[in-house]
Amino acid sequence: MAFHDSTNINSTDHQIHIKMFKKKPNIKPLAPLRSSDRRKTADQIIKDLDLKTPLADTATEEEKKVSAAETPTLRNALLPDNALSARFTTTHGPDLKLVSGTVYVGSHNGEEQRVLWVKINERMYPSVYTLWHNPGILPLLHTGAFVVAKLQGGADLMTPGLYGGPPFPEKAKKGAIVAISSAENPSVPLVVGSCEIDVNKLQSVQGAKGIAVHTVHWSGDELWAWNPTGNSGVEPPEHMDGWLDEAGDMAKLAGQAEELNIVEGGGVSLEADVQDHVENAELEDEEEEEQMTIKEIDTAFHEAMLYGLFKQKSSNPKDGPTYGLSFPLTQSFVMSNLIQPFLPSLSSQLQIKKTSWKTMKKFLKSLDKEQILKTKDQKGNKVETVVLDIDFDDLQIQNFKPYRLPKREAPTASSANGKLTESDPTDSSVGQKLKLQSLYKAKEKLAPLFTPSEKDSRAFYTAEELRQITTNYIENEKLISETNKRFVKLNPLLANAVFDGKLGTDREILARGAVSREALVERVLSQCSQYHTITRISETTPDITPKPRAGAPPKVTITLETRSGNKTVTKLHGLEAFFISPQPLADELRKACAGSTSVERMQGSSPKAPVMEVMVQGPQRDAVVKCLTRRGIDAKWIDVVDKVKKKK
Repeated sequence: MAFHDSTNINSTDHQIHIKMFKKKPNIKPLAPLRSSDRRKTADQIIKDLDLKTPLADTATEEEKKVSAAETPTLRNALLPDNALSARFTTTHGPDLKLVSGTVYVGSHNGEEQRVLWVKINERMYPSVYTLWHNPGILPLLHTGAFVVAKLQGGADLMTPGLYGGPPFPEKAKKGAIVAISSAENPSVPLVVGSCEIDVNKLQSVQGAKGIAVHTVHWSGDELWAWNPTGNSGVEPPEHMDGWLDEAGDMAKLAGQAEELNIVEGGGVSLEADVQDHVENAELEDEEEEEQMTIKEIDTAFHEAMLYGLFKQKSSNPKDGPTYGLSFPLTQSFVMSNLIQPFLPSLSSQLQIKKTSWKTMKKFLKSLDKEQILKTKDQKGNKVETVVLDIDFDDLQIQNFKPYRLPKREAPTASSANGKLTESDPTDSSVGQKLKLQSLYKAKEKLAPLFTPSEKDSRAFYTAEELRQITTNYIENEKLISETNKRFVKLNPLLANAVFDGKLGTDREILARGAVSREALVERVLSQCSQYHTITRISETTPDITPKPRAGAPPKVTITLETRSGNKTVTKLHGLEAFFISPQPLADELRKACAGSTSVERMQGSSPKAPVMEVMVQGPQRDAVVKCLTRRGIDAKWIDVVDKVKKKK
């Protein structure tokens, strides 16, 4: 199939499938979906997944009206009206073949924006977030929790690993898109895949060979983790209604689970085919990881949290007692800023769901019991635990001994203090060359100015080009003053079209009947509509000038302000116009400034075309400017607003 790669490992049908979403895809800037495109896309999904019962020829007018009324609701459930789309690229296979597709991003009921659908080779795959909001849209298959853990590492589901049948769902045919959940938590889909065989026709799975489902996406991969603000992925719900016939399905799954052979040490004996496959799938890594115990994973997370707090305190000694943090802290902020960067290894086993706590909420509650921090359940669209305070004087933090952290990426650029910092390899803005150009378009009343130069008055011109066009007109009309060549005599066109009396000085200029050449050019420019272009110059592709956009050239705005008393923070926005992705920049600033960063939608910006704002703890103007310079931003394109200085 086109969306993954296969490598033969022996003469049997076993294959290692290298999944593209194990790697972070490069997602282009998001753009709002037009209403017509959203309806068309949603209708195609409804048709492909056969989600609507076709009306009989004998259907009454009332039944047709009810069906028509249900369609917009179904469309919005599958693809909300706040949906955005973007192209993505990634690589897969041993040859790192380039693959591209489209992601559809949106949010349900005010939640965070997430990837809801991904389109690959004209085929739409729902993400787990879509499955968690739309029960029953796919056939649901089941397997053991230990197999699901392997699927979430990139393995495919082998036929002997199927639970809960026969019979299996009727729609689980070869080529059909299906969902997979564990028998232990059967109502919550965790994996999306495509049937390799007619699962619905299986009479028995015992002793069967081969792949049943190729996995495409799962809870825990890079698609699940992606978010425009940089927050980590959302943990699965504990239970969902609508996916199961609770009585029948639960009894069947429980009965099949009891038939498993429990082996010494609490493991489960797999069919040989399943065991071979999951072992072979692990060959995607150069070395097979040694399995960690739950206690070891617990210890790794606990130590990482202490390391994160120790580092926060030591990096911001003058910002006590909060040491540069703005409370309350969300679960995702704690995970991405205080835990993940300090985990002792890059092992894929180090996931919060593999700890004894299972969720961030329970992990933070356990630290609350240790009195390291104080938490509170905050109610909104869903209950989330936030951190209200941290005891940085706790002995575990004070006496913490830092350990050596794994090398996550090769250092590629210099930071604000001259040290090397890590740079996201998918951040294409680093090292880019930009060309910003101001353009002007004359209004109709100025059209006669262009006749002597034989130029199109409806075209776009630079200021220098308009200066020359104006000079040609002056010379052609013989308007240069005989007594002072720096002055231009006014004729009826200049008097009426340029000096139209809107400015206070116009009356004096009109009374004098002359004006300096420089003042005339400036007034001609002011009477034109302003446009701009920003071009990304590439050495490998022609310099194609983009379509001019209305308005003056944008600028990146850096704002220094005081928050929570005497704490200074540095904010910046206006990055998108310069092809800069906010999250990789925030990641680099976090390392360069040794302080916390965040990315959020700027207050007042449209949800359909959000302007993202990066915030860095502390007065970090110089560090921010250096990072922007690396991304091709000229100092003239930056505005600095120092609110701290004004208050002093």
